[in-house]
Amino acid sequence: MRQDAITTEVSADETDAEDSAEEVQVLEFQLGPETYCVDIEYVSEIVDKGQLTAVPNAPDYVEGVMDLRGRTTSIINPKSLLNIDAEGESKRIVIFDPNKFEDEAATGWLVDEVYQVVRVSMDDVEDPPLEKDDSIEGVIKRDGDLVVWISPVHAIE
Repeated sequence: MRQDAITTEVSADETDAEDSAEEVQVLEFQLGPETYCVDIEYVSEIVDKGQLTAVPNAPDYVEGVMDLRGRTTSIINPKSLLNIDAEGESKRIVIFDPNKFEDEAATGWLVDEVYQVVRVSMDDVEDPPLEKDDSIEGVIKRDGDLVVWISPVHAIE
């Protein structure tokens, strides 16, 4: 009987979603004092920060590389990449799906904390403040706070 109630609730939610604006799932995380997010479609997994190997002559936003399941993965510090206040200790790594990138490179972002995956209505997404910056998909207003939606593909270009 409980299963029927769940199925009914899901069906009602699906009907509501069809009537409203398109929804996207995003992963929210902390960088310094602010909350950011990326489309969950880009994320393959989240891991704890482990030992990183420095790469000589790498750009300053590359923290190093790590062996993740037999594949060398470049770990990027988005605070350096996006000029974000560097306060806060980075504890987690968001690993991106290499198939979503043109060069199919294995990359991850070093973040302070990972919060949650949330559904966002495209009606709640405002245009980015800078038209020239393709790395910002938009700004999401939620519960009185602003969450900056970043495109990992365009941020690294």
